[in-house]
Amino acid sequence: MITLTYEYKLIPDKQQTEVIENTLNVCRSVWNFALRERKDWLSSRKSPVNACSLKKEYIIPADSPYPNYHVQAKYLTEAKKTSERLKSVNAQVLQQVLRTLDRAFLDMKSKNLGFPRFKNKYRMRSFAYPQMLKDCVKDSQIKLPQLGWVKFRKSRDIPNGFEIKQARIVRRASGYFIMLSLQLEVSIPDVPFHGHPLGIDLGLDKFLATSDGQLVHRPRFLNQLHSELKLLQRRLRNKQKGSSNRHKLNQRIARLHQRVSDTRKDWQFKLAHSLCDQAQSIFIEDINFISWAKGMLGKHTLDASFGQFVSILKWVAWKRDVFVAEVDKNYTSQICPNCGSHTGKKLLSVREHNCSECGYKTHQDVAAAQVIRNRGVENVDTELCRSVHIERSRNALGHGVSENACGDGLAGAAMSSQESVKQEILKCEFKNHRCFSSVIMSIPE
Repeated sequence: MITLTYEYKLIPDKQQTEVIENTLNVCRSVWNFALRERKDWLSSRKSPVNACSLKKEYIIPADSPYPNYHVQAKYLTEAKKTSERLKSVNAQVLQQVLRTLDRAFLDMKSKNLGFPRFKNKYRMRSFAYPQMLKDCVKDSQIKLPQLGWVKFRKSRDIPNGFEIKQARIVRRASGYFIMLSLQLEVSIPDVPFHGHPLGIDLGLDKFLATSDGQLVHRPRFLNQLHSELKLLQRRLRNKQKGSSNRHKLNQRIARLHQRVSDTRKDWQFKLAHSLCDQAQSIFIEDINFISWAKGMLGKHTLDASFGQFVSILKWVAWKRDVFVAEVDKNYTSQICPNCGSHTGKKLLSVREHNCSECGYKTHQDVAAAQVIRNRGVENVDTELCRSVHIERSRNALGHGVSENACGDGLAGAAMSSQESVKQEILKCEFKNHRCFSSVIMSIPE
């Protein structure tokens, strides 16, 4: 199954805008009430049975169940019978708010994330319709529950065969957007290793270096607008909370942040397409960028947004049938890519790789990218030999003959089939794709 998310700009009228804002306010109230109920239940269980808490807590009976999603959804259904404010919003939208809160508590335990927070009028930015009609899109209009037909800017067509499963309305500084979740029942195999390999080394001095010798400078997206942002935030400090002037200044700051975010994402998409033009197989390091963001260079790391770039690169590579894999990040800058000898740990001020064993000289980041490429090719060869050994063992036992007859184990057959399926479904024609290397290399340091 293929799942895609297409984003469009909504153009609601005045009445539809009021309905959207009312829905966001009701969703925020449901979120805060449900979160308060869960926190009160947890706080009432902190105190031992033979002692009283030093803090004031609500008296909750000992036999009352934990307010999980099913319990709170039942209470929500009963509350909608008497509350006109809850009746004004679609029931499934409010249920999705409770599901999101329940997922936040599960992620807090499984992924070690923070405790869910209460939301003010600026933090509740979206709500979702979990079910959509089959013929809900007509030309440049989409039919949504309680909103009716809403105009949107159809920047690209929805691929044929895809079914709209879910719609999410997002409020941003530049307006309202709708994100459509599209699904198609089709199975496409993973992209196998093929063609010219390329290693990529990410860093703060240079955004990335390739094993072919290309160095891409890191644009300072936030620094370009930092002075203006600093001035606006200084003015915001003196504004009275709840005033219209503070609200207007908050919107201006949000538009500035969105401008930085959109510029960064656009540049990263162009860079990802440029890398896919250069190679058919790309290898990157398995770096934990969260730990990078917690260091003394965290501001620069967050401005570079390496994690977002890796996600964009994997998506663009999948669309263009380019193989992407991660390799071990350890000691990539301490090994010579030519002879494989260990050259020792180097200072950050040393930007040239000079091997004392073989005399190989190149840029330090380029040498690390070449080591990443070599490791990726070795890992692919190891996995290929292992799969061939398993296939031979199956054939010796009389299994797997029908699978080989279909050509599923052949890289060439898989590539030709999945390329035709992707291009037919997504209408991806990359033969005349625009080259963005000149745009990327023209960005100053």
